[in-house]
Amino acid sequence: TQWIAQGAPWPDDLHVRERSKADKTWWSLQPLANSPKGVGIDQFIGAKLAQSGLKRNPIADRRTLIRRATYDLTGLPPTPEQVAAFVVDPDPDAYEKLLDRLLQSPHYGERWGRHWLDVVRFGESNGFERNVIIDNLWPFRDYVIASLNDDKPLNQFIREHIAGDVVAPGDRNREIGSAFLVAGPYDNVGNKDAAQVAQIRANTIDEMIRATSEAFLGLTVGCARCHDHKFDPIEQADYYKLYATFAGVRHGSRVVATAEQRADHAEKLAPLNQQKQKLETQRRNISKRISERAKQNAQTHAASWVRDPVDRTRTEETFKPQMARFVRLICEATDKNPKARHGFRIDEFEIWSTARELSAHESVANESTADNSSGNSVNVALASSGSKATGPSRVIEDFPGAYGPQLAIDGKFGARFISTSDRLTIELAEPTKIDRVVFSSARNESSSDQPKFVFVADYRIELSLDAQKWVEVASGRDRKPVSDAHRDHRLRLLVTEDADTKELAKLSAAINEITKQMNAVAPLPTVWVGNHVAADAKGPFHVFVGGSPQRKGAEVTLTSLSTLSDSAPTYELPADADQTQRRKALADWIVSEQNPLTSRVLVNRLWHYHFGTGIVDTPSDFGYMGGEPSHSELLDFLARQLIDGGWRFKPLHKTIMMSQTYRQSGEYRQQAAKVDADSRLLWRFPPRRLSAEEIRDTMLSLSGKLDTTMGGPGFRLYRYLQDNVATYVPLDEHGPETYRRAIYHQNARAARTDLMTDFDQPDCAFSTARRAQTTTPLQALTTLNHQFTLDMAAAMAQRLQSETDDVDRQINRAFQLAYCRAPSLDETAECIELIQEHTLSAFCRILLNTSELIHVR
Repeated sequence: TQWIAQGAPWPDDLHVRERSKADKTWWSLQPLANSPKGVGIDQFIGAKLAQSGLKRNPIADRRTLIRRATYDLTGLPPTPEQVAAFVVDPDPDAYEKLLDRLLQSPHYGERWGRHWLDVVRFGESNGFERNVIIDNLWPFRDYVIASLNDDKPLNQFIREHIAGDVVAPGDRNREIGSAFLVAGPYDNVGNKDAAQVAQIRANTIDEMIRATSEAFLGLTVGCARCHDHKFDPIEQADYYKLYATFAGVRHGSRVVATAEQRADHAEKLAPLNQQKQKLETQRRNISKRISERAKQNAQTHAASWVRDPVDRTRTEETFKPQMARFVRLICEATDKNPKARHGFRIDEFEIWSTARELSAHESVANESTADNSSGNSVNVALASSGSKATGPSRVIEDFPGAYGPQLAIDGKFGARFISTSDRLTIELAEPTKIDRVVFSSARNESSSDQPKFVFVADYRIELSLDAQKWVEVASGRDRKPVSDAHRDHRLRLLVTEDADTKELAKLSAAINEITKQMNAVAPLPTVWVGNHVAADAKGPFHVFVGGSPQRKGAEVTLTSLSTLSDSAPTYELPADADQTQRRKALADWIVSEQNPLTSRVLVNRLWHYHFGTGIVDTPSDFGYMGGEPSHSELLDFLARQLIDGGWRFKPLHKTIMMSQTYRQSGEYRQQAAKVDADSRLLWRFPPRRLSAEEIRDTMLSLSGKLDTTMGGPGFRLYRYLQDNVATYVPLDEHGPETYRRAIYHQNARAARTDLMTDFDQPDCAFSTARRAQTTTPLQALTTLNHQFTLDMAAAMAQRLQSETDDVDRQINRAFQLAYCRAPSLDETAECIELIQEHTLSAFCRILLNTSELIHVR
């Protein structure tokens, strides 16, 4: 009570830290255990089954095995011919040879590349409010596919992800790997507040830290941003060690080319550059003479600028009353860029007449623009008076008329006409005597200095009765300039002589021609691999107290994470180590054979994708809040196999798929299910539903429409509309240009793709180590009624008809394509009845909507 009465003072030197739930003795942080010789997958699985009084199912039949293995390794169904050959193959090694063939298929990289792209949150738009497309990130997707097809050692693969530009400079096929760091979402909206800019930058680096630590280490290091991790032995300082490592990485594109490509490109451009520089020197000399002349005559010309500059809130021109049907404003310079004649904004353009009385309708319409300074003045430009405005304007496809010329005569002073030419023309309802115009870009704005209010700086007003013959009645040439740049521009125009104009035009034409030739030279390839900014990476770095960049705490040393200090080699870099050294040191530490996390995480991902659930059922979290291994010895056995096998996935695939555990049937046994309902102990092969991409690819394959072209820019299942923000409108119909494998779809963040979204394709704004699997009515409705399904059903029917006219054979062929089996007699009878009552296309549509088609057993 005395302490409370004193105001509950807290000593400055007292630090209270709750101990983490897990410490450095946590299972995943321990060195890999050595497995007994002669023990393999089946022995580890069998021992656990026996402890629970269970045994595994018998080996599945060959039709089931080839369908299971083919989907698992390629994501596509086997052909009926492949199934038939495998079923009757007397070779006892037929299954092993099947696996060897599938592992060599180029489709292997596409299937397993999709898994990896989920983990590394690969998306081809930047996310956040703008969410604009990134058109040159697809080489990373191709790099992943090629690396997996080549069975690239995973320690090399990971090094390239974190420091590809460092470990393989000039090797395009490896350097692209570092696009991993910038493959996630990032905020490019910008902010004028320095504190917010720092916070946005901290959030960007945080995204890299989370992606790296979870993908390779299975550690949620991101949870230590504001304080020591509440559950795992990860100190806040560890988080900021990674922060310092990635501080020099910025999102963006840069040239990624071989030395040969760079040399060839430079050789082609060198003579053109020389010619262009010579011509530009001549142009600069003429420009210099003009500038000197303008300086000498500045005072004389400036004397004629007697009126106030244009005012964005209200600029007025009066002239002798004249009859006119057409009035136009022609821009000769804008206040933002005096050399530009377009891009100006007009929120209202008024044309005033005193020649006639207001009608009752016009009296109401003119209330908002009434001008009492001139008696009965009438704004005859209003659309409500029958006037029309024309002029090329900025267009947004999904908001027609958002910046159209009609906004300049609506009397509302709000939305603005944005020009894409130098003029705005008003056609009056009838010839009218007028004597004044008033126009603005920020009439009712409290602050009119923003770029969105760009206005005319020099202009002229012209009148016409027939839109053929025009008379100038006013201009802004006698107004004072709005800026020094505007003043210089005016003076240069006034003192430029005809000879100068002709020579400048001649030089500009020659320069433009050379520029065209330079543009015709194929540019060096640029890829979204990020840029490395030395200034950003310059230390010292500090812990951010509470995660706030505004509150710097203790200085951070450039060392490995303390989390594994008891079980893995450590490194420490000098304080002045550059960002390339930091990233390389981190990459080497992650793939060290003594690092127990990386190999465990990688083999667990492999197991997860083969069996639907990993040995650790939280593939990206091996900490206290994650799952513990169902078979810890098996996990270490596989991790050791990976390392001893040269960090290659393909031999490990074969080891897993050759096991009896993998080859057993998926038959359901009620008694076993009572003990282990989810088959976590693997008493049967866990049936799985095809992924969203596999479902789409399967429909294309069955219809004969699948385009197996690999690599290159992706296709889109949406219409992309972009202004300040991006809009993605799903396509109602999918044409042949979209018939490639789904991995080649240009996946934009937050963009729906109907069929695939409905079947749980994840949002690539986040890393997805384990996909959700839902069952909803929308899935059935989509597969039954979507135009893509209807098109595939029709194409499949055409395929069957092209192969045989016999209905029985058509049905048999359809079943072999879809299910890798023949139909039963009852199924054949029902299908014949369906085809006779409806159509062959309707029958194919039913096949594409069956549970058997989209499940692997």
